[in-house]
Amino acid sequence: MQKIIQENKHFKQDHGWLNTYHHFSFGEYYNPEKMQYGSLRVFNDDIVQPGTGFDFHPHKNMEIVTYVIDGELEHKDNFGNQGIIKSGGIQQMSAGTGVVHSEFNHSKEKPLRLLQLWFLTKKKNLSPSWQDKQYTKEDRHDKLLQVISNDTSNNDSTLQIHQDVKIYISSMTKDTKLEHKLGDRIAYLFVIKGEIDLNGNALKTRDAVMIDDDSISFTAKENTELILLDLPTEFQSNQ
Repeated sequence: MQKIIQENKHFKQDHGWLNTYHHFSFGEYYNPEKMQYGSLRVFNDDIVQPGTGFDFHPHKNMEIVTYVIDGELEHKDNFGNQGIIKSGGIQQMSAGTGVVHSEFNHSKEKPLRLLQLWFLTKKKNLSPSWQDKQYTKEDRHDKLLQVISNDTSNNDSTLQIHQDVKIYISSMTKDTKLEHKLGDRIAYLFVIKGEIDLNGNALKTRDAVMIDDDSISFTAKENTELILLDLPTEFQSNQ
């Protein structure tokens, strides 16, 4: 089963300093039919104008992953963690018992585009943690590069998350074909920019698809950036 969600079906808001697409209920947006997908609770596609951002705000008991597409994200939190995540970089934060952080566009000249994903945590009231890792376009060239895992044995190549979630990113050149086996799991695929063919269906920039198949294959119709979330059909959550 594949359910395609086209770009115009996401909830869009323009705040001036922030242009955002919400895939699921978030903030002012509430849709009882779009609350989550498996353990995926939030999928926001944000464009942040130069020199602006999200001032200090709290989170608790949520696994938060941020993927910087274009620009530079500046992170600070109340535990003294700080960093600048550049294009291609991944940030993972376990909010646990509680964290207060800010996220700003580090540039005074160029917009910042990022994806922010929230996952329900497997374990409640963990000690908060923050980590980031930079990946290049060559790292993800014409393959699905895994960047998030809950397998601690992968700690040299992926960032760890407290939920049974695998995240892959890819930079595909035209006519490249990729495959991914899901087995009894589900997936959420999002075209960051470009176009792919998925079983005869065209998915273009900002289109997403929910997938409940044993495996998937797709071909780039032009140079394409995408992200694939591999999720369990049943998940543990101590919310």
